[in-house]
Amino acid sequence: MNSENFSLSEKIVSSSYVRQGSQARRGHEQLIRVLLEQGKCPEEGWSESTIELFLNELAVMDSNNFLGNCGVGEREGRVASSLVARRHYRLIHGIGRSGDIAAVQPKAAGSSLLNKLTNSVVLDIIRQSGVRSASSCFVVPMATGMSLTLCFLTLRHRRPGARYILWPRIDQKSCFKAMVTAGFEPIVIENILEGDELRTDLDAVQKKIDELGAENILCVHSTTSCFAPRVPDRLEELAVICAKHDIPHVVNNAYGVQSSKCMHLIQQGARVGRIDAFVQSLDKNFLVPVGGAIIAGFDEGFVKEISKMYPGRASASPSLDVLITLLTLGASGYRKLLSERKEMYNHLAQELSTLAQQHGERLLHTPHNPISLAMSLSGLQAHSDQAVTQLGSMLFTRQVSGARVVPLGVEQTVSGQLFRGFMSHAEAYPCPYLNAASAVGMARGDVDLCMKRLDKSLRSLRKSAAPHSTEDTAPPAAPEEQDTAA
Repeated sequence: MNSENFSLSEKIVSSSYVRQGSQARRGHEQLIRVLLEQGKCPEEGWSESTIELFLNELAVMDSNNFLGNCGVGEREGRVASSLVARRHYRLIHGIGRSGDIAAVQPKAAGSSLLNKLTNSVVLDIIRQSGVRSASSCFVVPMATGMSLTLCFLTLRHRRPGARYILWPRIDQKSCFKAMVTAGFEPIVIENILEGDELRTDLDAVQKKIDELGAENILCVHSTTSCFAPRVPDRLEELAVICAKHDIPHVVNNAYGVQSSKCMHLIQQGARVGRIDAFVQSLDKNFLVPVGGAIIAGFDEGFVKEISKMYPGRASASPSLDVLITLLTLGASGYRKLLSERKEMYNHLAQELSTLAQQHGERLLHTPHNPISLAMSLSGLQAHSDQAVTQLGSMLFTRQVSGARVVPLGVEQTVSGQLFRGFMSHAEAYPCPYLNAASAVGMARGDVDLCMKRLDKSLRSLRKSAAPHSTEDTAPPAAPEEQDTAA
């Protein structure tokens, strides 16, 4: 209520009670005022009542919620189900206009304000997470793969003669298909083995530039977050090469916001060389449903150019989800999640190393990968040719999700490209292995229960090389468990 309505309320209820209620209301409004003034994630999280008040205030600014509104167009925010309307807090119009996802809608001032604030709050979190010189970002209602495609299509207008994208190999389908879908020819740069780690072959990148000609290369498409023993690309060195040859550089930072190391690589790459855009997933970094990503960069003009490439209006759901989440957590709450993730990484590494030793295996030494870990399965492979894939089946049926068993010699064709040693990021990695990752939101109980079930499965497999029960011969893994790098 406004001040006039509070004054009128004093004629009905004791003025002291009304003033107390008015003061409480001003407490909520003060938090909202600071958000509107600063456009930054609040340090401390908001209560649900404050968030709902804020969203309701935004919703009544949209034309579909005007009292007495008469809509005679084809898109008037009409919703048949009240359940759907409540699910979206009656913010029905989405974001953007037909020609620009970042544009303000005349019919939807509230939804437009939601969009602008979300992008501002997310940019603040990206800066606090380590990429302090990022100048602009926007939330896009597509997952990481399609968001990368949007970046490549935008670069097409800047480099119309370019045909190739240089891509240090990472065995994840969506980032490869993103390049093909955009109409470009990916040039796969095989990784080099250094100890247990698979790292960027900088010499091979330079040779391809010399061979193809810099003007014919759309961009270098590098990666930060990835499955061990693959480690983040050498971003600083790649950024220097891109700057030297005037080649754009797009970074797949799918779940890298949660890692200070990944964010530091991006910050340093932009400082010493060239990074045009970096893309990250909303669900993997901010604990929201799948379906959104953040496209960010260091040149506000280029980021705006990418946003204008998105055709038509867009769903506001990803923006709404991440804004609610960040207002709930606050900056301090999000930092706490990141700190806990680091602790879980250390715990997972210790537990996995101990378990590996008990079974005659070892934790692969991949210090440059801050999220994913890998345990060798060489002894299991020697025990039985089928035992490695059998382990994947057993873990899946025992409800261990996200663990990824990688056997030797797998071949896979993706969009016409044959990958030998698929899933291992190399044509011939020395040993089969199992992946596990410490991602934001994982709890100590998840680690401990996983280790218990993994130990039981390994012991069961070593007892006999004979086929197991039907329970243990289920498909090796659900498709989504093999598709989490982007």
